[in-house]
Amino acid sequence: MSAKSSSVMWFRRDLRVRDNPALLAALDEGSVTALFVVDPAIWSGAGAARRAWLAANVLALAERIPLTIQHGDPRTVVPRVADGRRVHVSAETTPYGRRRDDAVADEVELVATGSPYAVGPGLVRNGSGEPYQVFTPFSRAWRERGWPEPARTPRSPDVVAGDSHQKAIDMLEQAVADAPFDLPGAGEDAAWRRWRSFRDEGLGSYSSERDRPDHDGTSRLSPYLHLGVLHPRSLLAEIDHSTTYANELAWREFYADVLWHTPSSAWEDLKPALKGLRYDEPEDAIEAWRTGTTGFPIVDAGMRQLREVGWMHNRVRMITASFLTKDLHVWWPVGARHFLDLLIDGDVASNNHGWQWVAGTGTDASPYFRVFNPITQGLKFDPQGDYVRRWVPELAHLPGKSAHEPWKSDVGYEKDYPLRIVDHADERREALDRYQAVRG
Repeated sequence: MSAKSSSVMWFRRDLRVRDNPALLAALDEGSVTALFVVDPAIWSGAGAARRAWLAANVLALAERIPLTIQHGDPRTVVPRVADGRRVHVSAETTPYGRRRDDAVADEVELVATGSPYAVGPGLVRNGSGEPYQVFTPFSRAWRERGWPEPARTPRSPDVVAGDSHQKAIDMLEQAVADAPFDLPGAGEDAAWRRWRSFRDEGLGSYSSERDRPDHDGTSRLSPYLHLGVLHPRSLLAEIDHSTTYANELAWREFYADVLWHTPSSAWEDLKPALKGLRYDEPEDAIEAWRTGTTGFPIVDAGMRQLREVGWMHNRVRMITASFLTKDLHVWWPVGARHFLDLLIDGDVASNNHGWQWVAGTGTDASPYFRVFNPITQGLKFDPQGDYVRRWVPELAHLPGKSAHEPWKSDVGYEKDYPLRIVDHADERREALDRYQAVRG
């Protein structure tokens, strides 16, 4: 049996040693048992890509510090491992995480220090003490409130090896082996390398490049931020807070804040104004959307990128979401669930509120009139068709922008690219008619 430590550090969405205030709080009490619990509720609800990415980063953390890895319901596993000791955590802010932590706190002394965000959800309020409903005033108040400097990194943390479940280790290793595609580099060192490369080479052009799916103009840090392999505070410490990139981090914090105040918005309309809107359930069309065979090149390219690498460019996330909700008239949770099944950066707050923003049920002031035209969006943000040709090989023979409109080419369909499943102009009118019927 391993020596007993002074306290337990239970890792969840904070899979790092650097800038981890909760770990420092645990170390202040003496030696620490570092614990990760493979939670069946999370594990069984995740697709192969998400399980593989989580597993890879847990195993990377286990190479840095002795990590006790167990499997089971945290409500029973954590108290058993703690055995009367205090348990340190980063505060969890999702509806499931909050319920789980409340249940564990009934059994052990749970000490929360910090959160996965620069400013913890619920802390940014307006002059009346109410939460913000709109992003721009939230982001202004978020900057004014500010956040602590990054926490120091313990040089040689006093972490005591505990007893791991071989079953849990086997599950993690098997998940990595079963990854449906090559994963990005896992762990803190890989995350920091990616950040420094982007900071030095991409940050300056980010504001103009971030909407171009044909270019590598985004940070690609969202998978690391999702699991807390990097903390946003660490990034904010190295950049001007007025930059476009800081604004994108603020969006992430805004959506976490919205979910904190309205947990039901994870899977229900945030704003009830469109409650009576009529939706369709066209199974064949939904399947064409999922498989990237709608006949709209930019939509199909995005959906195939999602399936093949577990990530999709944010501009294309908006285009594909608009197509499902406005062209196919499908309620947004259908798409949000599909994204969460496949995205390795799939975060319930950012993903689902991003979907609601597009669908018109979320935080935007008058959004339902915004119906993305998948053809003009493709021509604008992938002007030479490079993104489409990369992900849709049936269109690789079409040069330049013609890849976005194969119906205009005599050879557009010679590689068996599918015909368009809807007429966009007709479906746009239908979407707006349905909206008018609800709003009067």
